[in-house]
Amino acid sequence: MNASPPLTDDLGRTVSYLRLSITDHCNLRCLYCRPKEQMPHIPHDDILRYEELLTMVDLARDLGISKIRLTGGEPFLRRNFLFLVESILKRHPKVDLRLTTNGTFLPGKAKELRDLGVTAINVSLDSLDPATFARITGSDFFAAVRRGMDEVMDAGMLLKVNAVALRGINDHELSGFLDFIRQNPVDFRFIEFMPMGDQTLWSPEYYWSAKDILAQAGELAGLAPVGRSPGDSGPARMYHVDGSLGRFGVISALSDHFCHSCNRLRITPDGHLRTCLFSDKQYRLRPMLRHPKLGPEAVGRVMRLALRKKPLGYQLLAQQNGSGQAIHGMMSAIGG
Repeated sequence: MNASPPLTDDLGRTVSYLRLSITDHCNLRCLYCRPKEQMPHIPHDDILRYEELLTMVDLARDLGISKIRLTGGEPFLRRNFLFLVESILKRHPKVDLRLTTNGTFLPGKAKELRDLGVTAINVSLDSLDPATFARITGSDFFAAVRRGMDEVMDAGMLLKVNAVALRGINDHELSGFLDFIRQNPVDFRFIEFMPMGDQTLWSPEYYWSAKDILAQAGELAGLAPVGRSPGDSGPARMYHVDGSLGRFGVISALSDHFCHSCNRLRITPDGHLRTCLFSDKQYRLRPMLRHPKLGPEAVGRVMRLALRKKPLGYQLLAQQNGSGQAIHGMMSAIGG
């Protein structure tokens, strides 16, 4: 099945990318994501079944979506996750299917993922120091994550490494991250800390801006901007680093918004459509999908209407900042 021509919203943005979160479960408790107190997981019966996730992929392709990212929580915690990957690619062999993972279950799976047709893997790695990694994630899985990353690179797959920029926690590691980029063919991106979720570490004192990151990186290495390829509307600003196998980037989600080129939608594990990460507005797709008289056709209509009303996130964020509140929900359930 081929994708339909991509749709545009009322602001003229072409929407071609779906982040599909398949679970809210995660084996880490990262400071910037999970709340300080344990929150209940989404009830099992409310989680989209695999056949329903496949229907969502079908509908996304009908909307002109050409890139799909499976995420979580931690997607490898979902039982038979690789079966879902295989099923999607058998059904839609031309889709650009990518994964985001914390990397803890990645060892031993890179070659199989490559052979199935996964095009790229994003791994979260906020520190190259095992002690700092444990402080941020609440775990000692550093060695497993690094082993999984090495296997992805050895398999010849595109590896993107994401680190949340945390002033006073991992900002002292910038030189080490640049050395890592010099030695490895990765796209490494610092993401500005965002006020996402209730009861997380979020505080302005931990905010390390993309501008400051680039200024400090420029003092440590020669940086040259990477030109965007046609159709590239991703949020990262990438840079070549002198003498490096990899590239360095920043995602300025707060300080320099990219809302006017945003091309993505998100579906949560329980079937809520979010057209903007910074919006608490959600569209309840699961009840329609399971309704005997509505089903996929009705879901598709709602997705089209919601897509056309996709907001500008920076305006919503300004309103949130004015009220002193963070965006509600957890990143592990929203899908990042």
